[in-house]
Amino acid sequence: MSTKMIFINLPVADLDRSKGFYEALGWKVNEDFTDQNAACIVVDDNICLMLLTKDFFTTFSKRPIADTGGAIGAAYALSLGSAAEVDALTDAAVAAGATEEVNDDKKAQEAQVGMHGRTFIDPDGHQWEPFFMDYPGA
Repeated sequence: MSTKMIFINLPVADLDRSKGFYEALGWKVNEDFTDQNAACIVVDDNICLMLLTKDFFTTFSKRPIADTGGAIGAAYALSLGSAAEVDALTDAAVAAGATEEVNDDKKAQEAQVGMHGRTFIDPDGHQWEPFFMDYPGA
């Protein structure tokens, strides 16, 4: 039986700062896949972040690294088990140095479909969107 996993590779300016940020969210560092160039952050059994120093990240592509401080390149939506989990994760992120982004139009759209979501920007400009949706039949 094969297990599918997702590894999100993120360029970071300061590896230690970024590791500390994600540890403050309750996510764990997998030391087996961590060195001076990269850190593996375990979100859960099937999701890991690979935090890569910008110098090391450039070895993965010939294209330049996006300036996530000034523009969005992706939004990482993370489904959680309750609205309280969404709030706890976002509050922990803000306490650890993230910036919360509030979009009232998006919030109204989500409310119409029974969804509770929030958005935070990590210290390297990566946008996270934890959300909870009570799926019918789940």
